[in-house]
Amino acid sequence: MGEKQALEKVERPNEQEEAPGLELTTKLPEGAKTNDAGVPSYFGLVGTRLISAITACATVGFLLFGYDQGVMSSIYELGCFAGAIFALLMGNRLGRLKMIKLGSVVMVLGTIIQIAAIKGNQAGLQFCIGRVITGVGNGMNTSTIPSWVAETSRSHNRGLLVCIEASMIATGTAIAYWVDFGLSFIKTSINWRLPIALQIIFAAGLFFGATYLPESPRWLMQDGRHVEAQRVIAALAGEKYDSEVTLLQTRLIMQSIDQSHQLGVIKKRNMFTSGPTQHFRRAAIGASSQIFQQIGGANAVIYFAPVIFEQNIGVTRQLSLILGGVNVTVYALAAFASYYLIEKVGRRKMFLAGSAGQCLSMVIIFACYIGNNKQVLNGSVFGLFLYLIFFGATWLELPWLYPAEINPLRTRTNANAVSTLSNWIFNFAVVQWTPVMLTSITWGTFLFYAVINAMFIPVIYLFYPETAGRTLEEIDLIFARAYNENKSYVSVSISMPKMSDAEVEVEVNRLHQAQMERNRNLGAEEDGSPEGTIVAQ
Repeated sequence: MGEKQALEKVERPNEQEEAPGLELTTKLPEGAKTNDAGVPSYFGLVGTRLISAITACATVGFLLFGYDQGVMSSIYELGCFAGAIFALLMGNRLGRLKMIKLGSVVMVLGTIIQIAAIKGNQAGLQFCIGRVITGVGNGMNTSTIPSWVAETSRSHNRGLLVCIEASMIATGTAIAYWVDFGLSFIKTSINWRLPIALQIIFAAGLFFGATYLPESPRWLMQDGRHVEAQRVIAALAGEKYDSEVTLLQTRLIMQSIDQSHQLGVIKKRNMFTSGPTQHFRRAAIGASSQIFQQIGGANAVIYFAPVIFEQNIGVTRQLSLILGGVNVTVYALAAFASYYLIEKVGRRKMFLAGSAGQCLSMVIIFACYIGNNKQVLNGSVFGLFLYLIFFGATWLELPWLYPAEINPLRTRTNANAVSTLSNWIFNFAVVQWTPVMLTSITWGTFLFYAVINAMFIPVIYLFYPETAGRTLEEIDLIFARAYNENKSYVSVSISMPKMSDAEVEVEVNRLHQAQMERNRNLGAEEDGSPEGTIVAQ
């Protein structure tokens, strides 16, 4: 596929009359590249191949996340928490790709500090500082990558692409576990320096991808870079720069952002507003999914399985480590099931099935612990494996997808960072409280997690709308229509038919005009109410 320089002047007066402002985006910027068909390209890629390259880059980022977490946890989570705070403060200003590249550089810096620690030169302090710095970079990446993937994918496969990305957490964890196990037989410092140093390879791959792949078109549009945004839209769609498909998608995003600008400058407090956009509700739903992922007991099983095998079941140290490795391998393999389930079954059913399965698994584990019968106790191993099968196929991926797609563009960066903050702080908390619980109440620990998982089910059923197969603009319409018609958001998400881009455009205009009329009747314009916009992206 050859490439050529393209600079075109397109005369489309009818399009410009319908959508004022598009005259600024009817020609490619000088120096932009296209393929032989005249489609804008990045790294020689367009359409499905370009989206696949973005997914591959995101996959490397989450493989790095899983690997680094598998190498060593605890204090690392505090660094991740700080990185998510940085993404919350600077995400909208830097954009998706700059944040990812910066996160990659920070991770490499932290890694170098760790592996350069030398005994007798405050090595412990240096190592901890490096570990925290590495966590900061990972927190920046994990707060940003899901939004980048969600904003550059298509409605029919957005869930699949984010699931592929998130499933790499399990794969990375399994790789790290077996690398650690293999190197544990080496009695020199190479047994810990090498596993930590290997993550530089992943970080370099992530940085390379973020350098050559396109920025989110929605962020570019919000930043006022309309020409570049339309170029990305055309490249992702595999269409010419001035095609009907490209112009319609560009116009739809511009329309939503123009309405968002009516609410003023984007601020952190926008997350706490309600009205037709339901920013706070959406941010709370997204954050709750990340909290539920952690307090459901996943890390209690992943991190402490070898301890449980050795101390509670009574196997040898080496066998407990091997069983722990098999455990995380099953976990990684189970994650592949989400590829099929995410679009076929949908988000709600996966959340519900995962919660029920995890609850059942915890019931099996605690039931086997009662009475402390060694024969029965061996049955708890089945419960541990069953838990990770359910978790790997559902709750591992969903909380990384859901906040990125359920929040509107206006608050997506901030709301996704808050969701990631929630994940890391509760991740750290679970790692701290689980050993204490296992020591003091043993089987009560698993009863506790069983009850927690059971409590997820009514919350998900009542408050989690279905988003499968919807464009990000359609998801905004679910909340707008439910608010406008005073209906349940969940019921609207299930009953509202799928829409084309043209139908979304018409419906946005209809609901926006209806809301503006209602506000005029209520005197909302005089009191400065922020509820005058239906789709506040």
